[in-house]
Amino acid sequence: VQLQASGGGLVQAGGSLRLSCATSGRTVSRYTMAWFRQAPGKEREFVTAMFRSANIYYADSVKGRFTISRDNANNTVYLQMNSLKPEDTAVYYCAADARLILSSLRLANAYTYWGQGTQVTVSS
Repeated sequence: VQLQASGGGLVQAGGSLRLSCATSGRTVSRYTMAWFRQAPGKEREFVTAMFRSANIYYADSVKGRFTISRDNANNTVYLQMNSLKPEDTAVYYCAADARLILSSLRLANAYTYWGQGTQVTVSS
C-alpha cells in the first residue's frame, strides 16, 4: 500500500486548504484512512479518521472546521480544512490500516501505512 499526500501550503488564518492522499489499489474503500499531524517539537497527533463503514471521527480541536472524505473511484482521501488557525501549522500525514479497531483510532503506532507528509503553515 502506497500513500501520497499533497496539497499543503501557506495560508492566512481563517483561510482554507484541501489536502489529498492518493493511494495505490483499492485502499480507501477497504482500509481505515486517517490524517495525523506533527508540529515541531511535538508528538504526532490524531486529526481525523474514516472507517471502511464510513464512520468518521475527529479530534476535538478540528471538529466543525475539518472534513474528511473519500473518492473510491479515484482511490483518494481528502481533508478539507476551513477556518484555519496558526495552531494548525504542522506536517500532515495520511495513514491507513486494514485491521484498526476503534480503541486504537487515535494512536499513530496502530497504523501500518503512512504517506510522506505535506507541510501546512497558517500565518496570523
